[in-house]
Amino acid sequence: MTTLIQLGQRAKQASRALAVASSEAKDAALGAAADLLLQHADAVLEANAEDVERAQDGGAAATVVDRLRLSASRLASMAAGLRGVASLADPVGEVVAGWVRPNGLRIEKVRVPLGVVAIIYENRPNVTSDAAGLCIKSGNAAFLRGSSAALASNRAIATVLRDGFAKAGLPEDALVLVEDTSYGSAREFMRMREVIDCLIPRGGPSLIQSVLENATVPYVIDGDGNCHLYVDASADLDMAISLLVNGKTQRPSVCNATESLVVHRDVADAFVPRAVEALPGVRLVGDEVARRISPSIEPATEEDWGKEYLDLVLSVRVVDDLDAAITHVQRYSSGHTEAIVARDLAAAQRFTREVDAAAVMVNASTRFTDGEQFGFGAEIGISTQKLHARGPMGLRELTTTKYVVTGNGQIRG
Repeated sequence: MTTLIQLGQRAKQASRALAVASSEAKDAALGAAADLLLQHADAVLEANAEDVERAQDGGAAATVVDRLRLSASRLASMAAGLRGVASLADPVGEVVAGWVRPNGLRIEKVRVPLGVVAIIYENRPNVTSDAAGLCIKSGNAAFLRGSSAALASNRAIATVLRDGFAKAGLPEDALVLVEDTSYGSAREFMRMREVIDCLIPRGGPSLIQSVLENATVPYVIDGDGNCHLYVDASADLDMAISLLVNGKTQRPSVCNATESLVVHRDVADAFVPRAVEALPGVRLVGDEVARRISPSIEPATEEDWGKEYLDLVLSVRVVDDLDAAITHVQRYSSGHTEAIVARDLAAAQRFTREVDAAAVMVNASTRFTDGEQFGFGAEIGISTQKLHARGPMGLRELTTTKYVVTGNGQIRG
């Protein structure tokens, strides 16, 4: 059986070829992979059906099964994502800045690949395709470790993509999948400093905690999304209802879903009952004021205010003013996405200035924090930390820079 270090060394070797591959070669590889993904859709869906059946037999929650399940339309979206990434500008080789020193030295800051980008992720087999596409376009090898729940799906997808890359002349080890999903291999994976240049975990709190405790490689945290929607006194309430319903119910199992509703007291009597009526399938938990307005709302616990539900559950708090709204959001924010609905420009500007999150929305759904929606192509994750990337991580976030200094014989005195 191939060891983890051998897999990593294959990815490292492939990364050297990818770092100097032309944009045309990378785009051709992504196109070939997209074509094969659709041509072998039946085999991929058959493998996915095995994973889904096993999850259901094991009593997995509906939201977990939703993240795991593929369909013809989701496969088509994965293929479109690969083609979309191919159509984006190649960041590798971009001169970020350049200047000439008084001694004649020409200094350029140039964008270059990270090398081997490792992703450890749970349940979502679409990540296998999305991550590989972004890594290859940015000149990196994708070293992937999914969960045991999605192993059959990930194996089928990786096989197809690797064939596509090889067909176009790139190393098939541009994508290396780890099939050992044991806890021990996960810890070893997080400590492969000789191979991994950047680790990106995509999963729940237990995975993130494991990375914080065990990783010795550089990492970027793709964190929780306790996303708030604040309805200001100046809000258009029809708009606010639309944004709330979209943010909470369009796809509740994802990190940019709205999890917390905060309402200004001046509009609470009018808005809270409308929110309850507009969310018939959603369990609402709230503070005393919200429950007095709408008794069907259940009592909220302290834990509820900071929780990422990933389900049809929403916390509701009524606040006295914008100060209290910002204080509440800042206290319980996970740093992902926060939104305000307001016609008052000063209130909106203050909210965007004072709320510390990777993305702050004004009169827009929290669901828009997404690499594709931002125009980045299929994202590799959403960083809730501040170094080296923040927010949706697209191609540029998968590169670093180096200085290229050109002279004509200068020496330092």
